[in-house]
Amino acid sequence: MIAFTYNEPTVFAEYLIDIAREAKTQGLRSALISCGIMNEAPLAEMCGVLDAIKIDLKGYSETFYRDVCGAELRPVLRSIRQIAKNGTHLEIVNLVVPTLNDSPGMLRGLIDWILGEIGPDVPVHFTRFHPDYQLRNLPPTPLSTLERAWETARERGIRYAYVGNVPDHPGNHTACPSCGKVILRRTGFFVVENRIKDGLCGFCRTRIAGVWS
Repeated sequence: MIAFTYNEPTVFAEYLIDIAREAKTQGLRSALISCGIMNEAPLAEMCGVLDAIKIDLKGYSETFYRDVCGAELRPVLRSIRQIAKNGTHLEIVNLVVPTLNDSPGMLRGLIDWILGEIGPDVPVHFTRFHPDYQLRNLPPTPLSTLERAWETARERGIRYAYVGNVPDHPGNHTACPSCGKVILRRTGFFVVENRIKDGLCGFCRTRIAGVWS
């Protein structure tokens, strides 16, 4: 599998599309990790050749996007809707930064927007902030904040909610939304147990959202 990530891949969209298209002919899958600020036409072309797209939805607030990210929220939401409508596998990551985008209201707003606009089957990852580069004046995200977001997402109907950047946390794993049993168990970046068979839960045979071989 090829993952286009780190330096924003949309800056070399033509190169990305060429590689992903060629990869398909060789049986390789491709994924894009992006901030989500893209025009409709190139995004449509990327959706045509990519197998999965992960968007960083950095917070559900225009003010946060403008003041902290130097960007706008609306284009990101538009891209997310387009990807979901296209049917390309989509996942959303929200880096939860203490004091900036971690209020219960903002987290609930983000969760409810996802449910209302793109549905309960899109995986949503609430990941821990570490002050390793910028914003060194802030502490790491408290585990309680991440767990509150994770629990709120599941209570409100998100079927695949996760806790990220916290190794060995129960929120790293995938549970079947029907029977509740763990069907993908992870340690760090590695899958150590897989109970999914032909895209179905190995216990109750419920279909699991995702891209499966």
